[in-house]
Amino acid sequence: MSVANTTNGKPQPQQRPSRSPAPPRDEEAVSKIPNLLPHERVFPIQIGSELFKLSGASISSDAPSYFSQYFYCQVKKAKETGEDLSSAIRTLYIDRDPKTFADISLHLQGYHVKPRDGTHFVRLFADAQFYSLPKLISQLYEESIFISIGHREFQIPRDIFTDPGNSPNFFSLGFAVFFSNPEDLFPGLDREGLLRPPSILPPSVANRSADTFAEILHLLRGYPVTIRNETHRAELLRDCRYFNFKGLEQKLIPHNISYNQSRRREEIVLRLEDILKSGISVAADASSAISSPSGDHFAGWVNYARPYVDDRAAELVLEIGGESTRLHFQPNSIRAEFFRDTRARVARMFEVVATKLNLPPTTQPLGLLMASGGAGSQPPTPGHTPLSEDLVRVIIDPDTSITLDGKPHTFDTPAPADDQASSTSSTGQGGGHESPSASTAAAGFLPNSRKRRRIDSSGYAAGGSHAALAAEEWVVRTGQWRLKIQGTRNGKSGVECVLVAVKLDAYSSESARNSARGFLNG
Repeated sequence: MSVANTTNGKPQPQQRPSRSPAPPRDEEAVSKIPNLLPHERVFPIQIGSELFKLSGASISSDAPSYFSQYFYCQVKKAKETGEDLSSAIRTLYIDRDPKTFADISLHLQGYHVKPRDGTHFVRLFADAQFYSLPKLISQLYEESIFISIGHREFQIPRDIFTDPGNSPNFFSLGFAVFFSNPEDLFPGLDREGLLRPPSILPPSVANRSADTFAEILHLLRGYPVTIRNETHRAELLRDCRYFNFKGLEQKLIPHNISYNQSRRREEIVLRLEDILKSGISVAADASSAISSPSGDHFAGWVNYARPYVDDRAAELVLEIGGESTRLHFQPNSIRAEFFRDTRARVARMFEVVATKLNLPPTTQPLGLLMASGGAGSQPPTPGHTPLSEDLVRVIIDPDTSITLDGKPHTFDTPAPADDQASSTSSTGQGGGHESPSASTAAAGFLPNSRKRRRIDSSGYAAGGSHAALAAEEWVVRTGQWRLKIQGTRNGKSGVECVLVAVKLDAYSSESARNSARGFLNG
């Protein structure tokens, strides 16, 4: 309960304690302009043929700078000598572009200056650094940059080119002056004794397509672009590789990611030429683990995750095209032979897989390599790796989809052969000891009667049944394969990499290949 004060017997209203008076508002604190120069005094600056007069407040608003230091020394000297400032201030002469400085003077007066085009940007950029204007330099480092691609100018935010998956790239390396830190002006250039900044050209790439770059820029901003056809995809990929946008390239390469309900695994289909070693991994298959003679478990599948894009790996289904694969149906196995660049790519991939398994990447003797000029001088083949011979082991099972000579092809596999095939493939111990018929069934291949008659009429194995496979060869136009790691008794390292066929488009004769030809006029 409050009690009123009394004076001379009369109650007086209660007085609240008075607040301390507010300090007078400081104009310097409000404007946040340092008091380096007298704010009300005008300082003359001659730029080229034009004279500019700026107040001390304008010059001090972006300081310390070349202007503030110059006039500060004059003001300080005048105070020391007692000279009148009006006569002590000398005009500053600078031989630079007056049109560019007109925009800089607007910046000093408090206006926001936005670059109009590439030429205007580099002139502001160069002069801001030459005059040492820290606020303008910082502003320009946050502005979008102008880049001319194929004679079309693009205004691009800087953060698009600094994404971890797409940096460093052509622009951050080729035009480093625009992507360096404000503290490191003109990288690689000694500023001591520098009379004027070096000549800077706007970033320009004249030999690339502006339309293609516009679509790449659209993708970098996070928007989808419809791939019209494979030619369009190739154009996008070619320029992504030119500009070194690695993350975007991985999103554009042909691929398919799906969940296989039968195998209960996620799969990714990729072409052999798009495989990068950083994306390869080997996942153990606990459900079908195979014990080697030493007791170690060697069973797994090669997985893949696109670098910079995929968070987790999926089981790899490798697509090999270009008619670069030939299948040899031998009495006790099926082997794949690769040609041209495909052979080298398969060998390098096997080397990476061997490294993932803690195996040496090559089995060639060190002395032989040194005598022949090193591993780089030898053409890589799968046989140089510890995971395979030159002819890679192949498994074709009943689930393989096969188109042979333009027609669907199925295997007539008897039940007993299936049982033997299952036991052979699950143990991995049958190499070199099984009969031709058993090994053929283990591979999942049993030719139909029509195929046997064709082989017999060709004289490969007259009167024979399964022996005809010894002379059988298929050329695979396009094939999709899983890469299985399994144990082996007679291999180089106790494990081998086997190609498990998923889908094959093949032909068995030159006649079948010629029948699929088309004429040039359509």
